[in-house]
Amino acid sequence: MWRLGFFFHDMAFGMLTVFIPLYVVLFKNTSLLGGPLLALGVMTSIAIFCSIPASFLWGYLCDKTRHYKAFILLSFASMSAILFLMALPFAQNLIVFVFLYIVMQMLHVAHESPKNVLITEHYSRKDWERSFGLYEGITEIGFIIGLAIGMVLFASAITFSNLATYTLYICSGLSVVAFAAALLLIADPLIIFERRLVTIERKVDLTCRGVQASTRLMDGLPWKGNLKEDSFRGFAFAIVLFALATSLFFTPLPLYLKSVFGGQEQYVYLAYILNSIGATTGYFLIRSRASSINIRKQMPRFILLRSLLVFILIGVIALAIAPTILTCGLLLCLGFAYAMYYIMMLSLSMEIIPQGKAGLFDGMVGLGAAIGAFLGPFLANSFTYLPTGFSYLPTFLITAVIFLTAFIALKLVH
Repeated sequence: MWRLGFFFHDMAFGMLTVFIPLYVVLFKNTSLLGGPLLALGVMTSIAIFCSIPASFLWGYLCDKTRHYKAFILLSFASMSAILFLMALPFAQNLIVFVFLYIVMQMLHVAHESPKNVLITEHYSRKDWERSFGLYEGITEIGFIIGLAIGMVLFASAITFSNLATYTLYICSGLSVVAFAAALLLIADPLIIFERRLVTIERKVDLTCRGVQASTRLMDGLPWKGNLKEDSFRGFAFAIVLFALATSLFFTPLPLYLKSVFGGQEQYVYLAYILNSIGATTGYFLIRSRASSINIRKQMPRFILLRSLLVFILIGVIALAIAPTILTCGLLLCLGFAYAMYYIMMLSLSMEIIPQGKAGLFDGMVGLGAAIGAFLGPFLANSFTYLPTGFSYLPTFLITAVIFLTAFIALKLVH
C-alpha cells in the first residue's frame, strides 16, 4: 500500500513527460534561448545538471538522518506547489517557466534515493528484483493513465492556453494526492541493516572462493571459479552511457513523433503509452522470473537490444516504411528492453553502492541524462534543413552507437 503515493505521482509525471516539450516549443519567445528545439535542450539539460548535486545531497541526508519519508514528502509537496505556480499568468514568460522547472527538478529528485532505500531495506537481497519490479510496474500503470489523460485533453476542442492551464492544475492536484497518500502510508524502516549485510556477504563469498581456489590449486586440482569482483567503475560508465543515449533519444522524441503523426499531439501520447505498456510488461515479467535470471549475464543483452531497435528505427525513417506503425511497435519493444535493464542495473547498483551514498546511482543517471538532454535537441536543430523527420536521423544514429558502446563496456566488466 505504501506505493500508492508514487502511483499518483507518476500519473502527474506521465502527463508532463509529453506536455512539457510541446509546451516549451510553442512559447513565442523561445528565441531568447536560441529557438524552440534549443530552448527545450537548454532547459532540460540545466535542470538535470542542477539535480545531480541535489541527488547526492538527498541521498546523503536520508541515509544520515534515516528519515526517508520526510524527503519523499518534500518531493511531492514541492512538485505540487511549483506546478501550481507554473499555471499562473506570471509563468507565461519563458525565463520564469525555465527557472521554476529547474527548481522543481532539484526538489523532485528528493524522493528517488529514499524510495530505493525503502525497497532494499524492507526486503532481503533475493527479493530486490521482485520488489523493484512490482514498484516500477505499479507506478508505470499510473504513468500510462497520466499519458491517457493528457491524450484526452489534447484531443478535446479547448484552446492550447486553457489546455496548458488545466494540465498543470491537474498535475498539481495529483501531486497533492500523492503527498497525502505518502503521509498516511509510508513508514521509515525500524532497522537499517540489509545493505550492510549484503556488503558483508559479498566479502565473505569472495573470501570463500579464494580459499576454495587456493586449496584446489595446492592439491593439483583444476578450479574454474572466478575471483573477479564487480567493477563499480565499469558499471558506472555503463550507467552514464545508457542514460546519455536514452536522454539523447527521448528528449526530442515528442517533436519527431509530432511530425510523424502530422502535427496531431494526441497521438504523441499514444506512442508514449505503447512505450510504457512495453515497460510495464518488462517490470512484471522480471518480477515473476527474478529467481531464474542471471542478471549479470542478461543485462548487457537488453542494452544491445536497445541499440538494435534504434538502428531499425533509423532504417524505417530512411526508407519510409510504414513509419507510424513501425515507430509505435519499436517504442513498445524499447520500453520492454528498458524495464529489464533498469531493474537489473538498479538492484546491482544498490548492492555495490555503500550505505551513505544512495544518491550516487541517481547522480550517474543524471549526468548522462543532462548531456543527452542538450545534445538531442541541439543535433536535431542542426539538421532542420533535411526533410521532415530526417533531421532526427543523426541523433538516433548517435543514440544507437552509444547504446552499443554501453553494451561493450558492460561485457568488459565481466
